[in-house]
Amino acid sequence: MKVLIIEDEKAMATEMQVFLEKAHYRCDLAHTARLGLEKMEEHQYDFILLDLGLPDKDGLVLLQEARKDYPQTSYIILTARGQLEDRIKGLQAGADDYLPKPFSLLELLARMQAISRRKFGLTDNEILLEDFTVDLHKRSIFFEKQEISLSRREFDLLSYMLLHKNRPVTRMQLSEHIWGDLADDDYDSNYIDVHIKNIRKKLSAFASVEWLQTIRHVGYKIKL
Repeated sequence: MKVLIIEDEKAMATEMQVFLEKAHYRCDLAHTARLGLEKMEEHQYDFILLDLGLPDKDGLVLLQEARKDYPQTSYIILTARGQLEDRIKGLQAGADDYLPKPFSLLELLARMQAISRRKFGLTDNEILLEDFTVDLHKRSIFFEKQEISLSRREFDLLSYMLLHKNRPVTRMQLSEHIWGDLADDDYDSNYIDVHIKNIRKKLSAFASVEWLQTIRHVGYKIKL
């Protein structure tokens, strides 16, 4: 998943970026509201982590603008304003969650995962994929009790399509969310197709993968 961190404290922003990238998120940084808006225009984000105390615009105003233009994105406010009134204003402005500073990075990750579960209608981290079980937390896929080895990129592709099941996902969307900026220059190359071919080969050794469909001239879809 792709994350935009809008935070003017550069050390904190970098710390969050390093932590979340280790958890397999793709992260961009913006230290001002202006730069944050520019990045939103260039990329589609799953999460925006937003500080309210930005140097060039109040974070609540930025949140209202972003929520209007990018309603599918999930927003978490990160701020030193910890009063109840500030939290209520943030949630009323469209935030999905609110974390007062200082906060634990582990708690931030847990809240992002909880938002994703709600957003995609999941009750836990395990998803049944016909004959397979996908554990999003452990980043593993099983046939019965046997774990199947997928590369990091293969699992990222499979899990992203699974969260968007029954909807076509374009090659450009997959590139943007899995590889980040590579999508700008190279989204029409065949590296997505190669990874999908490898996924099919590995899983079809155990059971049918007819649910993984190719949508001609578009991309792929998991149909369940």
